[in-house]
Amino acid sequence: MEDNISIKRHLKLLSKQYSNIEQVSEEIINLQAILNLPKGTELFLSDIHGEYGSFSHILNNGSGIIKNKIEDIFSNQITEHERSALATLIYYPEEKLTLIKREVKDINEWYSITLYRLIEVAREVSSKYTRSKVRKAMPKGFDYIIDELLHLQGCGPDKETYYKQIIKSIIELDRADDFIVAISNLIKRMAIDHLHVLGDIFDRGPDAKLIMDTLMNFHSLDIQLGNHDILWMGAACGNKACIANVIRICSRYDNISTLEEGYGINIRPLATFALKTYTNDGCKRFMPKVFDYNKYIRSDEISIAKLHKAISIIQFKLEGQIIKEHPEYEMDGRLLLDKIDCKNKTVKIGDRSYPLNDANFPTINPNRPYELTKEENEIINRLEESFKNSETLNKHIAFLYSKASIYKCFNANLLFHGCIPMEENGEFSKVDILGRTLSGKEYLNFIDKAIRKAYMEKNQPDKEKDINDLMWYLWCGPKSPLFGKEKAATFERYFVEDKEMHKEKKNPYFTLIENEKVCNRILKEFGLEGKNSHIINGHIPVKEKDGESPIKANGKLLVIDGGFAKSYRGQTGRAGYTLTYNSYGLILAANEPFDSKADAIREEIDIKYDIMVNEKETERKSVADTDVGKEIQEEVDDLKLLLKAYREGKIKQEI
Repeated sequence: MEDNISIKRHLKLLSKQYSNIEQVSEEIINLQAILNLPKGTELFLSDIHGEYGSFSHILNNGSGIIKNKIEDIFSNQITEHERSALATLIYYPEEKLTLIKREVKDINEWYSITLYRLIEVAREVSSKYTRSKVRKAMPKGFDYIIDELLHLQGCGPDKETYYKQIIKSIIELDRADDFIVAISNLIKRMAIDHLHVLGDIFDRGPDAKLIMDTLMNFHSLDIQLGNHDILWMGAACGNKACIANVIRICSRYDNISTLEEGYGINIRPLATFALKTYTNDGCKRFMPKVFDYNKYIRSDEISIAKLHKAISIIQFKLEGQIIKEHPEYEMDGRLLLDKIDCKNKTVKIGDRSYPLNDANFPTINPNRPYELTKEENEIINRLEESFKNSETLNKHIAFLYSKASIYKCFNANLLFHGCIPMEENGEFSKVDILGRTLSGKEYLNFIDKAIRKAYMEKNQPDKEKDINDLMWYLWCGPKSPLFGKEKAATFERYFVEDKEMHKEKKNPYFTLIENEKVCNRILKEFGLEGKNSHIINGHIPVKEKDGESPIKANGKLLVIDGGFAKSYRGQTGRAGYTLTYNSYGLILAANEPFDSKADAIREEIDIKYDIMVNEKETERKSVADTDVGKEIQEEVDDLKLLLKAYREGKIKQEI
């Protein structure tokens, strides 16, 4: 009885949108037609790490989709050089036009030829979408003209004349450049229907802010959080240990400008303190890994090194305070400041003492090693306010909270950044967190809710400290699904020469995923079963040059972190992986390095893709086979009920 009342109430609400049989029938016909269209192309990226150049180029070329379309259309009509030039024009229309106009003798003839070619490419990439969807994606100002040009194929001589006149008028009215930009942007927009970013947008590379700006303007996407993302989110929530880590990493990779210029974070008090505290310390172990001598001088490098050391010591103190407050984290092995013997220049780690390569710790009180000095405390408090009040950072973090999650199930695939914490025997790890013992999917769901609460409470004086500290634990805790390692050996890498102590043991998950049964068990935990389901994750760079493969468990799991960040390329031998999932199936490609936008424009150089997996479906996937298709089918079912109610007179029509 209650169900019938609920259904009738729902249909009455639906009738306000579709007020008669004619409108309902029209929408059912439209939606059922959409269900039979080919599914849109999904693009998966992971571990971008501030590398805006490579990231933006992959978005511009649709991970090779646009170049492939050009090859399909024009392979027997125009030269390879002309095809490359056309592709580059689509990727970077404004910049390429500037070069072309210097070189071409008859620009009007070039315009005429190029406009025809661009229309052909636009027609091809938009062919599997409804006219309505394509029209909504069109840039304002040229939407009517583009719509007309895209739908004149195979028309009679009168329409052909009409078509030619439109092209002629665009050129004569000096609108060709603007039209080229508009239709190029439409091509790029239609090449990728939905984007998945599997974590680690921030750190290492210099342009995380530009990446976030781009993502905020992208038409359709979701994000799975990485440990570097949660670090910045924790910093924005005011967690001081997260703030110290963010600044340390920016110092390590010479990205202080990201903080100061990108997000308006005032680093000067810290820099002044560092220069005074380490006046006679060369801080050799803290020299930035990357340094641009074209922008800075040698003294700047040394200044950054001093800042780097100062914030590292503050970080170790703050982390020690959290670890002491949370025995459930089981991280006492990371309490090392109290194990330092400055007299003998050693540190005790486990049962053994190791020589220190640097024993200058002027701010560490041996009796209270985890206590900040008065000056350190003032600095971190000012930095906390700066992070919490950065307008641009909070805009980006709010966007992450709106689009991001710890994991996502999408079109039969399970997406997450790091791992599902597991034991050696293949069982999901039981984790004590905020007074509860959780594992598997339940653990990840709990984390997802907790991090949202941390952000909502960030400006409340009585905020829950345990939830705020959880943000730091997710960055580097041994049972964090975003970190997936036994420890973060940061202290050892700075102060201990023995490279064995630098190793960070991975969670058993990363060994177990070679087993197809384990992968199937994980998928089942998240409600995904069947031969077409996959686990897709990043986080641990695949060292392909050492024989590692991104394809695990007979293709059941795909790791798409192949070293997007330049700092990883020496380890991986690649420049990241891109995964696409179109109506024909999954395609995993290894990327060759992309070094310069200027070279790409001038020399028409594109990223080269080495296809590693081409998993074709037995039948071409349609919209009906997707999650969106299921939602559309539910809408169709509801509309059919409304149609029946109208015909039976249970709900009155508005004629």
